[in-house]
Amino acid sequence: MLSLKDRKKQISKVTLIILFLNLSVSAAKIIYGWLAHSVAIYSDGFHSLFDGMSNIGGLIAIYLASRPPDKKHPYGHGKFETVFTIFIGVLMGITAIEIIRNVYKALIKEIKPDIDEKALFILFGTLIINIFVTLYEKKKGKELKSIFLIADSAHTKTDIYLTSGVIISVIIIKLGFPLIDPIAGFIVGIFVAREAVKIIKESADILADRTAIDESRIKEVIKDLKEVQACEEIRTRGAMGNIFVDLKIFVNPSISVSEAHNVAEKVEERIKHEFSDVIDVVVHVEPYKEN
Repeated sequence: MLSLKDRKKQISKVTLIILFLNLSVSAAKIIYGWLAHSVAIYSDGFHSLFDGMSNIGGLIAIYLASRPPDKKHPYGHGKFETVFTIFIGVLMGITAIEIIRNVYKALIKEIKPDIDEKALFILFGTLIINIFVTLYEKKKGKELKSIFLIADSAHTKTDIYLTSGVIISVIIIKLGFPLIDPIAGFIVGIFVAREAVKIIKESADILADRTAIDESRIKEVIKDLKEVQACEEIRTRGAMGNIFVDLKIFVNPSISVSEAHNVAEKVEERIKHEFSDVIDVVVHVEPYKEN
């Protein structure tokens, strides 16, 4: 079994490989899209660029979030990842606006894309890389039990669909329908904007301590502990791999403090075993009363 330090190194190594591939893909699309005046390819390239920025954010997050709790940060540093994610979302929103602005500019000035066979070669090449990245990152995510890598592979998967759509638009352009280029670019812009809103909303919810685990699931886990008479005031917060839980349990008032402590430990162990993302559980023990 890998130590925490070795696991962190392995995840960082995988992320660096993915970063290099994503930047290569985005550079190829952006440069060709700009030279060929293709809004669709240019826009798709910027969407790929944000996959690379996500990887950079992941590297920073791995470093910052993995630091142990200290006096100033008793709950750890996990929210640094969330803060950086919001920054990525804002940049994606700005990029979406820029993409749509370029679409408008292309329509007003009637800029026709100058696309040749190189476009299909570049797009098919980047599509193959995206497929590899998705499969490789998901495989490594499962091996290293990294929620970040698994989630990022799901995000990269969207590039496969977008690039496939751009390939179809390029074929249609070659058949004599250049208007499809700004339409495809507009669709990419809307998609990027939608992703930006989703990222910002989810990250803001985490910073606002949205409930991380439904309380009914917590109750289900500990309901068969005969020592626990009742369970109330369950609160959960945090993000994947960094969830905190606190709750109140009611026990027989006649048991000793030591016995009550053992019950609390059982509750904590049950919750951590059932929910691997939970890193801390605070159990408040109260005497049970019939009323």
